[in-house]
Amino acid sequence: MINDNQNKSIKISKWMNNVGPDGEIVLSSRIRLARNIKNLPFPYLASDSQTSTVKEQVLAAYQDKKLSRQFGKMSFFSMHDLSPLERQVLVEKHLISPMLSKENHNAAVLLSDDESVSIMINEEDHIRIQCLLPGLQLEQALAEANRYDELLEGKMDYAYDEHLGYLTVCPTNVGTGLRASVMVHLPALNLTKQINRVLSAIAQVGLAVRGIYGEGSEITGNLVQISNQITLGQSQEEIVKNLFGVTRQIVEQEAQARQVLLNEGRDRISDRVNRAYGVLSHARLLSSQEAMQLLSEVRLGIDLGLIGEIDGEILKELMVLQRPANLQLLSGKSLDALERDRMRARLFRQRLSQQEKQS
Repeated sequence: MINDNQNKSIKISKWMNNVGPDGEIVLSSRIRLARNIKNLPFPYLASDSQTSTVKEQVLAAYQDKKLSRQFGKMSFFSMHDLSPLERQVLVEKHLISPMLSKENHNAAVLLSDDESVSIMINEEDHIRIQCLLPGLQLEQALAEANRYDELLEGKMDYAYDEHLGYLTVCPTNVGTGLRASVMVHLPALNLTKQINRVLSAIAQVGLAVRGIYGEGSEITGNLVQISNQITLGQSQEEIVKNLFGVTRQIVEQEAQARQVLLNEGRDRISDRVNRAYGVLSHARLLSSQEAMQLLSEVRLGIDLGLIGEIDGEILKELMVLQRPANLQLLSGKSLDALERDRMRARLFRQRLSQQEKQS
């Protein structure tokens, strides 16, 4: 655990501080491949020695001298060796799943140097390969995830059926084992009261709509995660093409709604986003939910050209750093709810002030 006087910096992931295609609306694209090893029970049925075998096989592939250059620089983290707080920081940064963060002797992750690729070991499935990129880059993320998948498959025997495809714990992942998703920011569709119609239409074409931390999480800060639900009977390319097409339509509708806000009420929307900026710049206490809503409105103001002092990409970074575990790791000590609200407000004041001085 961290000590009371220990201040830590938090590495900023590639997706958090880089601009990608359609980056004003699409914050990130994620590809996740679920894989299991032939003749080994799934993790929830496996013994410690069997899950240890999985971990050893993944590490052996990564440490193979012939493959090391292709894997690139990566770091290995065993969940057993990390504190609960450090594991939660990885969850809040979207680098591992909440399930992997639970106490499990052989759960681990291989993480690329820029944190765009994470290979989760002994989660729901034996292996989950994730690639997370900024903006709308589904095809690029798929190509990168497949590259790591091929490296691992060359060193181990996957559980695969000629008719069903890759075998997974959850039946909805059987087939390609692919889960593709985008995180989109839709404040204008919300303000123009079109969001329910749009989200309903998304669900009708077989896509899932969730909060930014996946199933069971709330939609906050006008941020929505959209992903495929079907992996069987479709190729990887078809799944990605379908999600890409729907996302492009959402981007166009959000862009049109933003133009409506400017055309029909420029002063009102300018007042709203600048008030939000004022609160973030001067508040002494901020809850996580309030901070997310204010961040959403400030980001909208930046994208519409109504707030000029701040780089919009810093808001993705602050969106993560304001979360409870990140705040506590930054502070170097455990914080109760009031202390977190106080530190969250201080974090925003400091970072926004730094941005103003640089502009």
